[in-house]
Amino acid sequence: MASVSATAQAAPVSSAHLQRGIVKMVLSGCAIIVRGQPRGGPPPERQINLSNIRAGAMARRAAQAQPDTKDTPDEPWAFQAREFLRKKLIGKEVCFTVEIRTPSGREYGIVYLGKDTTGENIAESLVNEGLATVRREGIRGNNPEQARLCELEDQSKSSKKGLWSEGGSAHTIRDLKYTIENPRNFVDSLHQKPINAIIEHVRDGSVVRALLLPDYYLVTVMLSGVKCPTFKREADGTESPEPFAAEAKFFTESRLLQRDVQIILESCPNQNILGTILHPNGNITELLLKEGFARCVDWSMAVYTQGAEKLRAAERSAKERKVRIWRDYVAPTANLDQKDRQFVAKVMQVVNADAMVVKLNSGEYKTIHLSSIRPPRIEGEEKNKDRDKRFRPLYDIPYMFEAREFLRKKLIGKKVNVTVDYIRAATGPGEGIPAFSERTCATVTIGGINIAEALVSKGLATVIRYRQDDDQRSSHYDELLAAEARAIKNGKGLHSKKEVPIHRVADISGETQKAKQFLPFLQRAGRSEAVVEYVFSGSRLKLYMPKETCLITFLLAGIECPRSSRNLPGGVQVAEPFSDEAMLFTKELVLQREVEVEVESMDKAGNFIGWLHIEGVNLSVALVENALSKVHFTAERSAYYKTLVSAEDTCREKKEKIWANYEEKPVEEVVHVTEEKERVANYRAVFVTEITDTLHIYAQDVETGGQLESLMETMRAEIAAQPPVEGSYAARRGEYCIAKFADGEWYRARVEKVESAAKVHVFYIDYGNREVVSTTRLAAMPPAFSTRILPAQATEYAFAFIQVPQDDDARADVVDCVFGDTKDDAGLGLVKEGLVMVDVRKEKHLQKIVTEYLNSQESAKSARLNIWRYGDFRADDADEFGYRR
Repeated sequence: MASVSATAQAAPVSSAHLQRGIVKMVLSGCAIIVRGQPRGGPPPERQINLSNIRAGAMARRAAQAQPDTKDTPDEPWAFQAREFLRKKLIGKEVCFTVEIRTPSGREYGIVYLGKDTTGENIAESLVNEGLATVRREGIRGNNPEQARLCELEDQSKSSKKGLWSEGGSAHTIRDLKYTIENPRNFVDSLHQKPINAIIEHVRDGSVVRALLLPDYYLVTVMLSGVKCPTFKREADGTESPEPFAAEAKFFTESRLLQRDVQIILESCPNQNILGTILHPNGNITELLLKEGFARCVDWSMAVYTQGAEKLRAAERSAKERKVRIWRDYVAPTANLDQKDRQFVAKVMQVVNADAMVVKLNSGEYKTIHLSSIRPPRIEGEEKNKDRDKRFRPLYDIPYMFEAREFLRKKLIGKKVNVTVDYIRAATGPGEGIPAFSERTCATVTIGGINIAEALVSKGLATVIRYRQDDDQRSSHYDELLAAEARAIKNGKGLHSKKEVPIHRVADISGETQKAKQFLPFLQRAGRSEAVVEYVFSGSRLKLYMPKETCLITFLLAGIECPRSSRNLPGGVQVAEPFSDEAMLFTKELVLQREVEVEVESMDKAGNFIGWLHIEGVNLSVALVENALSKVHFTAERSAYYKTLVSAEDTCREKKEKIWANYEEKPVEEVVHVTEEKERVANYRAVFVTEITDTLHIYAQDVETGGQLESLMETMRAEIAAQPPVEGSYAARRGEYCIAKFADGEWYRARVEKVESAAKVHVFYIDYGNREVVSTTRLAAMPPAFSTRILPAQATEYAFAFIQVPQDDDARADVVDCVFGDTKDDAGLGLVKEGLVMVDVRKEKHLQKIVTEYLNSQESAKSARLNIWRYGDFRADDADEFGYRR
């Protein structure tokens, strides 16, 4: 850039008017920009050109809007002249007099280093070093300043300095963007080592233009991990600054512009070079955050080599002080007391791979979600792949079981440190968006280990990505991102390319037939390992058997625990006193713990009965000891009977809990009556609907017949109005449905067996008959007509005191005979006809009727009726009659 001496068009300015400023930038060897002191914002600035001298012009890039123009290189010694001034003046206070102001507004003057004219004359220093020439045209003989410059120029010529030396000097400054084909390779080749640089331009607070030394590459650098407010370019070409954009830019300019710095080039995503600028007085990235001029950004935080925690700490400091961009900041936990933000709690249950129930010191239970992580889940086609299958997230979602087990083994029953990061507000259901209740999201640590970070590092959870202005996130978010990056790199868990683990877990709860097959094995096994998956009540639990990979329902043996409330066909069963306390006691002691069980027997519903031990404690005994259960008479056969009775006696004496209202009955002398009452017949009117081949009878109660008729009429009317879609129903064993019978009418039914879509075995629950149908004749049972509204009306009965023949022909004769119309005892009638044998019972109160049956049998035998036609076959053990001793 060349200076211009006084001309005829210029208006002279009084040299007596001395002004001061701070040098912001050196444009060339003969032009600088000075600024005033900042007062509430960026200060005014002005360009001062040095009078009477000329320095080499700096290189310029061709204007993109003018395709005919070309790049112009540095003139000889232009860069050295600029550097001479830059090192001498940047950031220093100078004083100057403006001698000439042109009509276009350009100002020319004399600049002195320091506060007054006694300081170094900058123009004279440049000429003396041979870095500028004197403009001799129009020299006024009476001007001592011009005369001094001419004298200095002559001296530098004779000394062959700078421009007057024999060898020329020009620097080639190359723009990295247009010079290096692959900037990423260039950045990687530096291996994140600091390199010397000069900051040439500040675009905004976090983006600068730097000259890399010693190769003179110009490069645009974005500060890693942060972003400052920017200047948005409008459609008309003007720029509108975001709040604090100008202040942030000045903050960076006043500290770095044309300063010697070191830059660590850290990454180059999408051709954008990220780096950190280090100055002897500090790290500009951290300073911008601390002063509230910038915010952390997640996408580039991971490459910041100086430690992301430093940036978060600096941003946190600005937030707490509410400076600049954080002036309206409200912390996510601002409304929480300190005791609610940080506390120690005991983990009672792992609800999901990212949530747990903890018990506070106050005894209160609280659900905590791990901040900023997402548990394994099924997406896309896999989500709907098995929609007809009974979906069990814990076992069917890949890695969900592994994630739950990791947390369970690490945390159950342990005390942890909880730091609440944010409260996620409740959301209502929307289109495609599920409803969520309010969630407390926190960082949970145990022994100094961040559980969420450990989970993510094993590939058992992923990190949630947020909008940049979303402050509701983990206080250790960067560690989570780093952990996820490691898991991805090492192919752990969810990021593995191997086949996902499959857990084939059979749930035999309520499956009576399967349970029967499994029972002998468990009985022989003695003590088996199990994990308590769920607690239904104080004495009823669901267990996972790891070795057998199955789920079972387990009932505690030897005790009678207070019953919890439950829904029954006739209404809600009210909870017995202390049932909730018993369930809570069992939950705290065994839920999701590893236990040992001894299986003794099984009930008719397929539930296993036995003893459960945890760390040497028998749960049945523990419940009795804590006055939350009574001893059941079935305990008499067990080895724990004495312990149970002793514990019960102690609690009964203390009148604790369930024994609080216990009154000991006075002992009275009682004369024991040995005679038992005779059998009393209690008849009830029923309507027989089905007689099976095994001589079992299904009948409807006459009293409720009207209700069934009304229900059927209403149900058929509704089906007629809205017929079910054929083939849309997927039959499942044990499920209630409606089936179209041979008469074309719909009836309530239960699926007993599914061979194929064309062969489904159903049982008509109101009539007792069975049929094999295709799924096209089945449909889901409308809730308004379920068994909760009206229980199944077909009740199964069996004849007392008789044995039915095993021979098919003989049994068919018996069934045919039953259809006879009589008001007499049908069973006795079959005995008299010699169609069945008597099943002898030894109870005393039944002896009278048994005797009558035996006498009738003897009469039939004497008359050689039916099965007795060949005499008393029992003596010969005749197999052909289907009887054995």
